[in-house]
Amino acid sequence: MDVARPYTAVCPTLDSEVLNVLAGTTRPLTGREIARLVGRNSHSGVRDVLNRLAEHGVVERREAGRAFLYTLNRDHLATPAVEALAAMRSELLSRLRREIESWEVTPSHVSLFGSMARGDGGTESDIDLFIVRPRSLVDEDPRWRSQVDQLATSVFRWTGNRAGIAEVAEDEIPRLLRDGPPIVSELTSDGIVLTGPEIRALMGTPR
Repeated sequence: MDVARPYTAVCPTLDSEVLNVLAGTTRPLTGREIARLVGRNSHSGVRDVLNRLAEHGVVERREAGRAFLYTLNRDHLATPAVEALAAMRSELLSRLRREIESWEVTPSHVSLFGSMARGDGGTESDIDLFIVRPRSLVDEDPRWRSQVDQLATSVFRWTGNRAGIAEVAEDEIPRLLRDGPPIVSELTSDGIVLTGPEIRALMGTPR
């Protein structure tokens, strides 16, 4: 899926962009505001989409002076599907957390980082995960390897994107900080903790 716009996996048109904006707020928006949030310089295409959605009752439209205000009709039969598409990123985070919580061997820490965490990238982007193995656990432990491999399989099944897994042992973190690879700055600036301590606490860096 497109990690910046996951909802386009099902609806790869301007309609999905407009619906995603409206699903994210209950505040009435003008067509120009919606076009700006979608990222369109011209709002004629957005206006056409809004008119069509209003005809189907998915979007509510009311006059406000010389403009129209638009909101998502939360009572429409189609709205749960719209909201589910808009919440795909949150759903991925929930699934990742649930699967990790079910592990037999508890990791010291897991974070999502990279393009999925930032909300950019595309269909070719990996779902990047930083996993810290407990200090007392060897890399080849079959229980550990099985659950990490299963997580990678699950990510691909859920998204169509490969899991880019960066794994270190807990006692390797000081070396990681000394070497200072790009992953360290990515984690501290954009990482989303799935389990374990906050990233800055894990890295021993000040807030």
